[in-house]
Amino acid sequence: MPDDDPELNVFPRDRTALASVWLIPLKMLDDDARAIQLGAVAEMALAADQTDFVGDPLRMMLISLEEESRSPYVIEANGEGVGVLTLQWGAARLAGWPDDESAWLLRGFLIDSKSQGRGLGVLAAKAAVEEARKLTARQGGGQAGVVLSVNERNPAGLAAYAKAGFVDCGRYLGGNSGPQRIMYKAF
Repeated sequence: MPDDDPELNVFPRDRTALASVWLIPLKMLDDDARAIQLGAVAEMALAADQTDFVGDPLRMMLISLEEESRSPYVIEANGEGVGVLTLQWGAARLAGWPDDESAWLLRGFLIDSKSQGRGLGVLAAKAAVEEARKLTARQGGGQAGVVLSVNERNPAGLAAYAKAGFVDCGRYLGGNSGPQRIMYKAF
């Protein structure tokens, strides 16, 4: 058996978990496939303690579909929609980053309440960084990584991002729901 890839650093003995997480790019789907994915998103629910940190998943995806700078994704695991996230270029300052050009902004990231606690958030965060790297290569952008902000009152989010390799870069006092931690992961 080959050595585990240290860059993945995700459940090294359980490679099936990594293989079962997919990011479905909503903007790249035809209308019928997009409608099916959005139907799954409409069924997603937030845990009671998440409502302060993230908005309605369907609304977030619909807004992201309308903005050119945003790339919305449905997170699938084992053929089922389990969450959503958006990568946005030119908006890293919204997470307290010093500029908008050097990093993608990861926003609107959530795992459906029924699918939490299985490590899917960690896997999806890693997949988002890889997807941002690919987008940068395709678009010829100058981004070197992904930035996000996570509320200090969200210990599960902080832990998941840290497990995914994001580094805490300090405090950000922007946003409506209180102090945030700026977290970054380079490609």
